[in-house]
Amino acid sequence: MRDRNYDVHIIGGGLAGSEAAWQLAEAGRRVRLSEMRGSGDMTAAHQGDGLAEMVCSNSFRSDDGDHNAVGLLHREMRMLGSLIMAAADKHALPAGSALAVDREAFSAEVTRRLHAHPNINIVRERIDILPESGPTIVATGPLTAPRLADAIGGATGRDALAFFDAIAPIVHRDSIDMDVAWMASRWDKGSALGDGKDYINCPMDKPQYHAFVEELLAADTGDFREWEKDTPYFEACMPIEVMASRGPETLRFGPMKAVGLDNPRTGRWPYAVVQLRQDNRLGTLWNMVGFQTKLKYAEQTRVFRTIPGLEQAEFARLGGLHRNSFIRSPEVLDTRLALHNQPHIRFAGQITGCEGYVESAAIGLVSALFWIGDLRGSPLPPPPADSALGALLGHITHGADSSQFQPMNVNFGLFPPVDVPKKADRKLAYTRRADAALRGWIAENAATLPSITV
Repeated sequence: MRDRNYDVHIIGGGLAGSEAAWQLAEAGRRVRLSEMRGSGDMTAAHQGDGLAEMVCSNSFRSDDGDHNAVGLLHREMRMLGSLIMAAADKHALPAGSALAVDREAFSAEVTRRLHAHPNINIVRERIDILPESGPTIVATGPLTAPRLADAIGGATGRDALAFFDAIAPIVHRDSIDMDVAWMASRWDKGSALGDGKDYINCPMDKPQYHAFVEELLAADTGDFREWEKDTPYFEACMPIEVMASRGPETLRFGPMKAVGLDNPRTGRWPYAVVQLRQDNRLGTLWNMVGFQTKLKYAEQTRVFRTIPGLEQAEFARLGGLHRNSFIRSPEVLDTRLALHNQPHIRFAGQITGCEGYVESAAIGLVSALFWIGDLRGSPLPPPPADSALGALLGHITHGADSSQFQPMNVNFGLFPPVDVPKKADRKLAYTRRADAALRGWIAENAATLPSITV
């Protein structure tokens, strides 16, 4: 029997669980944070036992809070005192208008700050069953251990849905031929961190591109296991070879698009380009943007070394594919993330069907705020639908068709429409309306959220 010297039990130390633990602890609540990595258990995708490990890419995507829904979500989380955003800002790397981080330093920062907090007890243990009572947040992510996944399936009344998520390779910087590749950001819109030149660009002409696609489609991906055969891919994280199979020009309009990238050796855009983004602060590791893959390791090395500039590439990590699971949230959760038939349990993070690092952390943040309100005896209403937090939460809990529910990134399509004549003005209209709505929500609930000021 575990001790009950805590107010809320959080299961899972990923981005969502870490953010939830921080929010609760900062509000004066005692937290037990259970994380199975470090107890002798490991997932198929994680590399270590650090909290908030970024498994796939090192990017939180756009940080433009005025014109991008993800950037708006960043801003709202900062407004609410997010640990994840604070750690990301501290360990940011050059990535144009995106927020990319040194993933090891980022995880170490989150781990250190959670360990140092007097209200948080981090326990390295595997949880196999759902707690029968007491405030709980399940934030085990899409890589939930099998026994707990079975317990969740039993509690939700149906098996968890599943999809595949993929990992991109990481290349050693000193193995890239910079006599072929060059540094630049698209449309020269780089960040100050990277002196305006944040990406390594490997150009292809038309024959090189089509030869690469042919090699990619002919490469061996290995066989799927029986339980994997009917599992769908998530559209926003499609393996590169699957994208290529949709048509010979598909990659040129996806991760290999060359628009806005002037090759200084020709003065023109290449026919196609492979971009690499800095993965650590030292700048020694760079990941291949959009190159998630299920190719066998030997095939990855062979095919990716046909890319101009990567002929001698040395890989710090090769790509991979893993199965992610999520619940049918619109059917089984209420508007405040509680399980209908066991309301002492809230879900958070990617297991709810949100997709992306920042979205996962955001739902962890909101789940914690709901418990803070409940434990103070003043239940907190959901954030307004006009905000990024509210729009994402609404999609997860009631806005989507449960029979067709699939993982979703935050986007303006989830927001109530704005009435703006000019299309060019709509994104700014969304973000300005969102700012006002969230500030109003915080002010209206100041008694419940005394530590948050705007």
